[in-house]
Amino acid sequence: MAFLVDEAYLPAVLTVGPMSDEQFVELCAQHPDLSFEVTAEGDLIVMPQAVTMTGARNSEIGGQLRDWARQQQLGLTFDSSTGWVLPNGARRSPDAAWVSRQRARSLGDPGGFWRLCPEFVIELKSESGRMRALREKMTEWITNGAQLAWLIDPETRTVEIYRPGVAVEVLMDPREVAGEGPVDGFVLKMAPVWNPLQG
Repeated sequence: MAFLVDEAYLPAVLTVGPMSDEQFVELCAQHPDLSFEVTAEGDLIVMPQAVTMTGARNSEIGGQLRDWARQQQLGLTFDSSTGWVLPNGARRSPDAAWVSRQRARSLGDPGGFWRLCPEFVIELKSESGRMRALREKMTEWITNGAQLAWLIDPETRTVEIYRPGVAVEVLMDPREVAGEGPVDGFVLKMAPVWNPLQG
């Protein structure tokens, strides 16, 4: 499915209907400069490449989570290029994710896209990100099985914390954010996320 979308109009939403894993992989291969997600309703979300500072922030977040997970040996971490097929049929890619080794092993040797929702996800608002759409996505993570989800907005220096069955908690300019539940003990240091140039 080849198409052209002017970058000025990204992110964009196109209606495509259901796609198999093979069709989705082929679409991604045809457009290596773009990122894609698919909603549960079959809408294709087309996103531009991350701007440079967003990439630096993503790397910092994923690095801190990976270092903690490596020490704990309780789960696996995944970066923003990883796609997940959620129980509602959506194909989503958080900026960082964690899945317990126990859940990962229960899948056997699945290959392809894993059909499960990570227990913990982090989304980072980019310059082109829209908070309304991101908040809907956070709710979708929780509805589909995530036990904890963080939405980080560098522009306002806020972190929104999503948990099942409770109201969203908003932290204003935190120095750190402490994990709980599946990632109890993980602490994300915010200074290098707010400003990667200063660390």
